Amino acid sequence: MEPLQTLTCAIDHRGVATVTLNRPQVRNAFNDVLIAELTTVLGRLGTDPAVRVVVLTGAGEAFSSGGDLNWMRSMVAFSAAENQADALRLAQLLETLDRLSKPTLARVNGGAFGGGVGLVACCDIAVAVDGARFGLTEVRLGLAPATIAPYVIRAIGAREARRYFLTGERFDARHALRIGLLHEVVEPDALDGTVNTVIEHLLHGGPQALTACKRLVDQVSHATDTDRLKHDTATLIAQLRVSDEGQEGLAAFFDRRAPAWMR
Repeated sequence: MEPLQTLTCAIDHRGVATVTLNRPQVRNAFNDVLIAELTTVLGRLGTDPAVRVVVLTGAGEAFSSGGDLNWMRSMVAFSAAENQADALRLAQLLETLDRLSKPTLARVNGGAFGGGVGLVACCDIAVAVDGARFGLTEVRLGLAPATIAPYVIRAIGAREARRYFLTGERFDARHALRIGLLHEVVEPDALDGTVNTVIEHLLHGGPQALTACKRLVDQVSHATDTDRLKHDTATLIAQLRVSDEGQEGLAAFFDRRAPAWMR
């Protein structure tokens, strides 16, 4: 893979991959290169058996300010078909992050706006610094937060989405916590410690079980057939119990030792 232009990726000895949006001069705004690189990197991490957890963060003072103004200016001259193709690439990035088989953690080191809020919403867990601010400001440009809408609405609910999609107003981290976009808000000097605590919790889980849990939440939240759901959930726990990982986890518990995936 060619050297990355818009982000960095580092994997530590625990299998924790930290992906950092690295355009601090434009507050880590999206352009076509960042979208392509992030999609590719996430795809690789999702299939790497050595990777246990993926952390997404930003360089400098911001998490991500959304679309890069120069990139957006160039799209004004695009045809409708070109604009749709461009939007589909962003949609693919969001879907890749949302469906990643590994646990994902947003380390929100600063402000997140527009598409940046979408990235936060796509992650399984989100921890932010107290000073971070958020906004879905597309409407003020005559646009709508279309590609990020499925993920943001799932995170904050339709009622809150109606307000913030329509007003474009900014809100602080404490409010983002109250409406469900974030899981924790901490002081800046506590961010790394809190993120690491969450990571340690995740590393206690069996890798296959973590993937199964992610799929389970999605399956249950979209289920309409209760009989089918009952069958599928019973099948899942039965399969996990007899799997090598499940057998190891149960044996380790009864033997009062750490399971193989924690050694």
